[in-house]
Amino acid sequence: MNKTLINDVKKAYIDTFKEAPLLVFSPGRINIIGEHTDYNDGFVFPAAVNKGIAAAIQKSNSNVSTAYALDKNSKIEFQLDRIQPSKEGSWQNYIFGVVAEIQNRNKTLENFNIVFKGDIPGGAGMSSSAALENSVVFGLNELFDLELSKEDMIFISQKAEHNYVGVNCGIMDQYASMFGIKDNALHLDCRSIQAKPYKIDFKDHQLMLINTNVKHSLSDSAYNDRRSACENISELLDIKALRDASEADLERIKDQVTPENFQKALFVIQENKRTKEAAKAIENHDLETLGELIYASHHGLQHQYKVSCEELDFLVDQAKANNHVLGSRMMGGGFGGCTINLVAKSEAKAFSEKASLAYKQEFNKDCSVYFIELSQGTHRVE
Repeated sequence: MNKTLINDVKKAYIDTFKEAPLLVFSPGRINIIGEHTDYNDGFVFPAAVNKGIAAAIQKSNSNVSTAYALDKNSKIEFQLDRIQPSKEGSWQNYIFGVVAEIQNRNKTLENFNIVFKGDIPGGAGMSSSAALENSVVFGLNELFDLELSKEDMIFISQKAEHNYVGVNCGIMDQYASMFGIKDNALHLDCRSIQAKPYKIDFKDHQLMLINTNVKHSLSDSAYNDRRSACENISELLDIKALRDASEADLERIKDQVTPENFQKALFVIQENKRTKEAAKAIENHDLETLGELIYASHHGLQHQYKVSCEELDFLVDQAKANNHVLGSRMMGGGFGGCTINLVAKSEAKAFSEKASLAYKQEFNKDCSVYFIELSQGTHRVE
């Protein structure tokens, strides 16, 4: 957690509202393995990280509520009984959505003021939106004694995103951000919403993200297309979701689906299996096998699910050419964002510099490197 971030929101709150706030930190997340499995009722392997959103929140003495996005130097006032999505589709919808979903549960809120700021890089696929939603719902729960459980809170955050932001997200991002445990990844079953924490001893390795700093416009339409392909195949198989299918089941209907959609469903079935194998590898402190699974995940995302892009593939190839990197893959929805890399600590700096230089020469633009640690979920900062 970034102490400067906490101090910045605290100072801004006191300067603006002349009183001491309650402080909350809500982390972003990474996903070690298990991509595009969440909406197929499958398994994912996320972890909260030490970058996130800091929020300062307190009851308001005036007849309006105020939200202040310190990063953007943007402030809005609103009435709690007149909440509706903002047409601009901007940051305030995350706040409005959470407030509306709390009120939909017949919980009474009074006016409040909130100041927030984050250090999650935009477009990196580290779920700054879930971190913001969680910081708001967690802060309001503390402030007004709403008696919401953490599970209640993540569903409020998810609904805010569905109904106010217009993103039909799964539950992984909100879950990982809320329930994160330091030094652990969470093997989350997206059907039961139950997770088993796995303490990871990275020994002499560490996780490193490299952001391509690109976002190709394909992402939304491709996501919807793949989601419906998975649902159609589940219907053909007469199952609730692809998490219930085996490769043998899929073979039986091979002649009823396009080769492209067959490969997409095969990827989901195999990726689900990989997350379970990754759990075993972590239990056995077997980082080599974990690395191989991470590489296999990227291969499937690139060739079967087809959600990678030239920039992501280039960075993964850079990792493969370096025997100090055990595994690398694209992370997130695809078509841009970050690769996640498992790299020897002693060689991490050298690898990041070499990959960055090669990327600049290839694409004539810069990538960004982030070193991250697995950290605690959304919590109050004393």
